[in-house]
Amino acid sequence: MKIVVIGGSGLIGKKLVKQLRERGHEAVAASPSTGVNTITGEGVAQALVGAQVVVDVTNAPVWEDKAVLAFFETSSRHLLAAEAEAGVKHHVALSIVGIDGLPDNGYYRAKVAQEKLIKASKIPYTILRATQFFEFIVGIAQEASDGQTIRLSSAFIQPILSDDVVAALADVTLEAPVNGTLEVAGPEKMHLDELVRRFLSANNDTRQVITDVHAHFFGTELEDDSLIPGENARIAPTRFEDWLSSSRGQK
Repeated sequence: MKIVVIGGSGLIGKKLVKQLRERGHEAVAASPSTGVNTITGEGVAQALVGAQVVVDVTNAPVWEDKAVLAFFETSSRHLLAAEAEAGVKHHVALSIVGIDGLPDNGYYRAKVAQEKLIKASKIPYTILRATQFFEFIVGIAQEASDGQTIRLSSAFIQPILSDDVVAALADVTLEAPVNGTLEVAGPEKMHLDELVRRFLSANNDTRQVITDVHAHFFGTELEDDSLIPGENARIAPTRFEDWLSSSRGQK
């Protein structure tokens, strides 16, 4: 089966292409670096010739509210139109757990807009929402940092290893469309502030985490359950401590 991975040169895309090929499928990595640009439309129609499934794991290169919204809306419109023309049978998109409950975050609003376009199209689809990746903890700490102080909410988080996201995404890609949204999360629910404390300690980072229930998470205030999935989420196997041990060993 031919599967086109849009954003196939990124963190998730590269791993997904590799895994799909290992499972015996013709997986094509499509991105501007391979001549496929969903913003301009360049190369999109050609890439989709003969494709049964398209997986969209694109990530916007900007975070400014208007720019990121324009990116996801323009990219999705071009892609979905080309899929309809090519007769694609399944559109799969990677999204983020909790985005519709955090309207003050411009990136999340843009992902909600992307999901709406997918649902409004006539192409059968599956949206897989994942929780925050272990690999993003550095960025979370940095965004909340003010010198030697990191101010974070104590809201719950259920982080996941990117490889586990890829495994779930590969399964969804090869299954029938659900015409709905699925969720995948790591195996442990913990407090955001405590997660970052554990990460800093493991990496001998001396910055201090201060708990503040009103601290913003990328521009928005969190409720206790803003970042965790619902009851029927797929639970990935890799625990945080196992990832920490592994990542320390690779340094």
